[in-house]
Amino acid sequence: MTRRLLALVCVSASLASGCGLLPGGTERQTVTVWLMKDSASRDFLDRFTEDFERTHTDIDLDLRIQEWTGIGPKVQAALEAKDEKAAAGPDVIEVGNTQVPQYVDGGRLVDLTLESVRDWGSRDWLPGLAEPGQLRGHQYGVPWYAANRVVVYRKDLFAEAGVDAPPRTREEWLSATEKLNRGGTEGIYLAGQDWYTLAGFIWDEGGELAEEAGGTWQGSLDSPEALRGMDFYRRLQALGSGPVDADEEHPPQADEFARGEIAQIVAVPGVARAVVQRNPGLEGKLGFFPVPGRTAARPGAVFTGGSDLVIPENTDQREGAIAVVEALAGAKWNTDLARTMNYVPNKTTLAGAVAGEEGVAAMAAGAAEGRATPTTPEWAAVEADNPIKAYMTKVLRGADAETEARRASDRITDLLSLA
Repeated sequence: MTRRLLALVCVSASLASGCGLLPGGTERQTVTVWLMKDSASRDFLDRFTEDFERTHTDIDLDLRIQEWTGIGPKVQAALEAKDEKAAAGPDVIEVGNTQVPQYVDGGRLVDLTLESVRDWGSRDWLPGLAEPGQLRGHQYGVPWYAANRVVVYRKDLFAEAGVDAPPRTREEWLSATEKLNRGGTEGIYLAGQDWYTLAGFIWDEGGELAEEAGGTWQGSLDSPEALRGMDFYRRLQALGSGPVDADEEHPPQADEFARGEIAQIVAVPGVARAVVQRNPGLEGKLGFFPVPGRTAARPGAVFTGGSDLVIPENTDQREGAIAVVEALAGAKWNTDLARTMNYVPNKTTLAGAVAGEEGVAAMAAGAAEGRATPTTPEWAAVEADNPIKAYMTKVLRGADAETEARRASDRITDLLSLA
């Protein structure tokens, strides 16, 4: 029986029996929430549910955990469902921050701009989460949590090489990495097609992967700023032996780092757990620092991954869904989630909540300079074809950067024009 039909039955029966009513006469509604597997621990979800239902006496939560694999079509189907079928679907959905644009088209998500500005302090949200949740000036995705790359390094190898403190600028980073290339130590492992890391260098220079003008998106890897970002990547990558024709997962850089001969990798802090599992001898030897910026004034730009919360337009529990989003994204439960899961909170003003964890603190510092991929639904086609990877390999093998950047930009433009 759908929720809508159940509500009608309860209303009719309540005159005789009080069906679905609390003693005070308030009808309880069920808000269904889709959350992704491993985004939050079972303990966190239990604590949140107990507190939310205690403070919202007219709402029952139905939390349903989803798998990331195949989630796109499942969300699309839920957003397009009509009438009774829609009433049985989710009222709040966790989605990847860069996925929001593909779900907005056709008016399928609730516009949360008013609540975001008036009630939720959107001016303090991490830009890498907030920006992809926007389309044409309206906020549809509400930032929930973030994770981004930092530099994971060997404290002992830094000390042996005379590098007394983590570098804070790009030039200091290059200099330190050169010092670390000593004996059997590799200064850095950076795969040739780690395009998310490249994106940070491009953004740091003021460039973009693609730009919109007059409603049309065009690739922009061939801009002077983007070319400077690629040149820095080339210089840094050359200080290690990472493969120029593969990304950071082929082979997994955690496996390479665990061999014990590499001083640095660029990764999310959680990779340290996998490294130590593979090589227990590295326990206590790993440290973290933000990706250095052009100057010491602020860290380098980084790609911000994470999740946003959205509300389907076809929900029949709009007010309850908004209350759930407000609670999950609010300071109390957002900082609780960050501490529990070692995430970055959704606001720059909440960074102090994770200051005690070295890896998360480094991540939070970088998240303040976080960015996301271009906010167009067609960007998924770019990542599927990914001319950026091929461009990087060609440049690292000695091809003319400007020529190859222009070719890659043209391919990005074609892919963004397929809609």
